[in-house]
Amino acid sequence: MIRETPVVSSRTLSERAGGTVALKAENLQRTGSFKLRGALAKLAALGDGCAAGVVTGSAGNHAQAVAYAARARGVACEVFMPETAPIAKAEAAVQLGARVSYVGLTVDDALAAARERATEGGLAFVHPFDDPDVVAGQGSLGLELLEQVPDLARVVVPVGGGGLVSGIAIAVKSAKPSAEVIGVQVDTCAPFPGSLLAGKVVAVESAVTIADGIAVKRPGELTLALISEWVDRMVVVPDDAVADAMVFLLERAKLVVEGAGAVGVAALLGGLVPLGGGGTTVVVLSGGNVDAGMLAQVARRHESQSGRRIVLLARIPDRPGSLAQLLALVGEQGANLLDVEHIREGIDLHVRETAVQLVLETRGVAHASAVADAVRAAGYDEPRVLR
Repeated sequence: MIRETPVVSSRTLSERAGGTVALKAENLQRTGSFKLRGALAKLAALGDGCAAGVVTGSAGNHAQAVAYAARARGVACEVFMPETAPIAKAEAAVQLGARVSYVGLTVDDALAAARERATEGGLAFVHPFDDPDVVAGQGSLGLELLEQVPDLARVVVPVGGGGLVSGIAIAVKSAKPSAEVIGVQVDTCAPFPGSLLAGKVVAVESAVTIADGIAVKRPGELTLALISEWVDRMVVVPDDAVADAMVFLLERAKLVVEGAGAVGVAALLGGLVPLGGGGTTVVVLSGGNVDAGMLAQVARRHESQSGRRIVLLARIPDRPGSLAQLLALVGEQGANLLDVEHIREGIDLHVRETAVQLVLETRGVAHASAVADAVRAAGYDEPRVLR
């Protein structure tokens, strides 16, 4: 049932990172993430032990994977998810036949509720990462990489609870000890660096992050021990860099990748993973389950930062035809009008003036400045570009 996902070369990322880079497109896996590997392995190991049904707690991807695996085996599935879980991920689990309940604000809350339900209902509990069968299932991705990339030098892996990076590291380094395995967490929820330093599980406070799929505030006991032994190092990336990486993958690789899946690319773009020594570095794109609204928000943010979407604020005479003249001028400069709004309150205006706020699409920072200069040269009072 597992799809062997492709390894995609990336010339642009290779040039930016200073070495040969390829992308393991696990966002194209069935259910949209690597999680199906571990879920299928766990249910296979349970055998008749899951006949009464399975239950799990998850932020979304693991929920879909367990629901898919349960449906394939013909058993019932219940899922507990945080109230903040992405709607698209919850709906996908329901469509796969799971009964979804919302509880608390974190994955830990969902896991606690799932354990309680398993005890009360005699159901098999499927942990998203802190389970040897799940870790072994995730390791199948590492085995694929060994076959697909003969000169594999390092693997850069997103880290939430640590099941994926543990499985990959054991599989890869057992066959090729010289290969590096590097884990990546997001700075707003990164419990592993502190836990590895302390030699024990150290929880962090949950935080809002675009990488919701790896927003796990407490490492697993099993995965912490495995990462300490098998993973070479852990790096941490800023949340904003993850949003930039999502857009980079969308524009340059034509791949839709969720925040959690893009942290490895963020690490390479940020220079956190030196690529010396030759060979190919593979970045695991662990999932692609992202709400369309979030994807649009990330794209708009990128357009604003790159100067391709600007807000131009200008004063015009409050008489018929004034707005049309301004819009004609903007059009002559090659800017595309997206929105226009009159503003008459909260700004110092003459009684016969009004302010207009134009949202414009431009070709970049230089073009945006040229548009503002043309408006200024035409005699409009202090036009301002807001980004």
